[in-house]
Amino acid sequence: MRVALHTRVRADRVAAYEAAHREVPEELTAAIRAAGVTSWTIWRSGTDLFHLLECADYAGLLAALERLPVNITWQARMAELLDVVHDYTADGAGAALPVVWEL
Repeated sequence: MRVALHTRVRADRVAAYEAAHREVPEELTAAIRAAGVTSWTIWRSGTDLFHLLECADYAGLLAALERLPVNITWQARMAELLDVVHDYTADGAGAALPVVWEL
């Protein structure tokens, strides 16, 4: 499944956010892949962040990562950098930006 998400970085934390993503822990990327993600790309426009990920099961992905110490640490780090930490829910409701058009 393809999932598009939106988050927002704090204006004064853009450089720190980008630096953090140059150093995503290998343990975390391995856990994300093990949970069924085949790709995840983040684009930034100003402070708006747009994520596109492909995975087997988005709700299952969130459940698999929820209690992992490396993810808990990462989420705490992101919470310090983001204005909008999540605009999605664990059950997938409200998870995806709505598709308006597709070719």
